[in-house]
Amino acid sequence: MPGPASPKIVVTGATSIIGYFLLPRLVNAGYEVHAISRNRREKPGETDKKVFWHPVDISHPDQLPRINAQALIHLAPLWLLPPLLPILSSFQIKRVIGFGSTSLFSKAKSANDGEKQLVARFVTAEEDIMCRGSALKMNWTIFRPTLVYDCVHDKNIAVIARFIQRYGFFPLLGKALGLRQPVHADDLAGACIMALDQPITFCKAYNLSGGETLSYRRMVERIFNSLGKSVRFLSIPAWLFRSAIRVIMLMPGKRNMTPEMALRMNVDLCFDHTDATRDFGFSPRPFLPCWEDPKE
Repeated sequence: MPGPASPKIVVTGATSIIGYFLLPRLVNAGYEVHAISRNRREKPGETDKKVFWHPVDISHPDQLPRINAQALIHLAPLWLLPPLLPILSSFQIKRVIGFGSTSLFSKAKSANDGEKQLVARFVTAEEDIMCRGSALKMNWTIFRPTLVYDCVHDKNIAVIARFIQRYGFFPLLGKALGLRQPVHADDLAGACIMALDQPITFCKAYNLSGGETLSYRRMVERIFNSLGKSVRFLSIPAWLFRSAIRVIMLMPGKRNMTPEMALRMNVDLCFDHTDATRDFGFSPRPFLPCWEDPKE
């Protein structure tokens, strides 16, 4: 006689850096995982015997496969989630976890039009999830992480490390004493597992910061140290930094860089995660960058 079927869970944006850690965690927790992504990852891991991939573009909600799942964890951009909620409700999926960002707060007063538009999208998405979720009687949870990293694919720590590896120094605006709380993608994956079946987390939003608060300068120093490199900074005045960033933005793949990014080196971007610790035991690691794949 076959054993009972594993509970099913859907993960959208499954090839994201959080998804890399979340999928094995879900499999180890006994779930059958249905991973949604426009691009299936190239090198399936050994846990993939319980991971079923669906090449779906969720910007077209009608493409979402009908799966008798217990929950959906949404790792794709948050503004893609609200249109999915009526579809999920019709599938009888009532538990949803989605990821936003503390950029909702940290970039709220940005002078950059692109960043202001990003904030507006996060605000609208959260409001839509709350309103539609309530109307559909769905148990939603929104996570807002701080500076997310995995030291491999992230657009924060890994980018700084690649610059250091290539040039042997790192440019700073002024003293770069603005505080940061880098949070590892694996800790965010763990938060999903811990909060998934906790009713206390239903219909709430949580800021998820890292386990250590350090200055931007100290954060970069630690990256130098982890790479075995001597710490070498080049302090650049604000006017020159702005000009350099505008030139860099003209280069391929650098359009998302803005002068505001540099200016924030001296601004504290700190968020309290004690609510998450109290409600579901969130306990993130300190910032210890590692350049080896933790699964190998």
